[in-house]
Amino acid sequence: MTYLNQGRTGLLGAPTFPMLRDATQSTLFEILGQNRIPHEYHRAENILVMKDTRSRIIFRPLDDFERLRGTNLAWFGLDELTYTAEEAWLRLEGRLRDPKARRLCGFAAWTPKGFDWVYRRFLEKRVNGYDLTLAQPYENHHLLEKVPDYYERLKSSYDDRFYEQEVLGKYLNVSEGQVYHGFDRTRNVTEVAVERRLPLRWALDFNVDPMCSVVAQVKQGVVQVVDEIVMRRATTPEVCVEFLSRYPRHEGGVVIYGDASGSRRQTTGHSDYEMVRQSLATSGHKQASYRIPRSNPEVRERVNLVNACLRLSEGETRLLIHPRCKELILDLEQVAYKPGSTVIDKERDPRRTHLSDALGYLIWQECRPQGRAGARTERIL
Repeated sequence: MTYLNQGRTGLLGAPTFPMLRDATQSTLFEILGQNRIPHEYHRAENILVMKDTRSRIIFRPLDDFERLRGTNLAWFGLDELTYTAEEAWLRLEGRLRDPKARRLCGFAAWTPKGFDWVYRRFLEKRVNGYDLTLAQPYENHHLLEKVPDYYERLKSSYDDRFYEQEVLGKYLNVSEGQVYHGFDRTRNVTEVAVERRLPLRWALDFNVDPMCSVVAQVKQGVVQVVDEIVMRRATTPEVCVEFLSRYPRHEGGVVIYGDASGSRRQTTGHSDYEMVRQSLATSGHKQASYRIPRSNPEVRERVNLVNACLRLSEGETRLLIHPRCKELILDLEQVAYKPGSTVIDKERDPRRTHLSDALGYLIWQECRPQGRAGARTERIL
């Protein structure tokens, strides 16, 4: 940025002054010295001047973000962004307004720290103008050339979950316990297409707000989630209308899954499943079957089965999810246990748990191990 914006001013920041001095600045000075890049450092003002371009770099801690107002910037760069307040980023974005800059740019580097504002702004809901690079730790061949067992050393010092976040750079609820810990975007999220000869498997969670369901197919033992339906303040018939608008006809037929409580009669005199049955019948979906349990499985058993499908012990997966299923993906990443318990926290975020519950009902019916019934000729013990 200093060479692209010759003669202009940029800013390098870190969460606190000690972090700025001991990590960000010291690394920069080392790089400048090793590469013999001419520069002057004005300690009193904490400003560095590049001699060959006359560009200026202002160094600032970010703990008092209100002091970041003022000077126009051509660019800024922040270190350890997850330990920085979101307001600091917003203040600096507002300072990218140097009219003589050739390229206005703000950038940052960080290690994941749970599903914080950095995750929400740059990963959960990406917007135009932001770009994101997720680097894998073992890509750092410069480090491994000097310390080949670096990551193994850290693995012996950290517990599994903390190691995955701090070393492998994964987004986890380390402090609260991620329910679906088998989920990994790089492994479980991929493009999957609807096959017209395979049944559509529609799993519903009859929550009032939002009303949620997933659409999947099972191919060669692998559950492939192709779509999700999330509707605010919707009734069961309205959800059926939405499903039928997306899938008006399907050669392979439809299989319905869901919560056992959906069989209870509503104030209209019809159960949720009766409403689904009527909607499908009147639309021409004659090949519809229902796999509804008389009672719901234990939550722990259902969750364990979903995790097993997300990642088998051999590293394989039996569950793939289309990238368009954004709310389901967030569910699998963010649904957590209440601190110090194995009870799923359904209160922290009302949007969460519903889609993963719906998926769990489908997986329970299709993927749980089935015992063989009847007499056996072989010796059991």
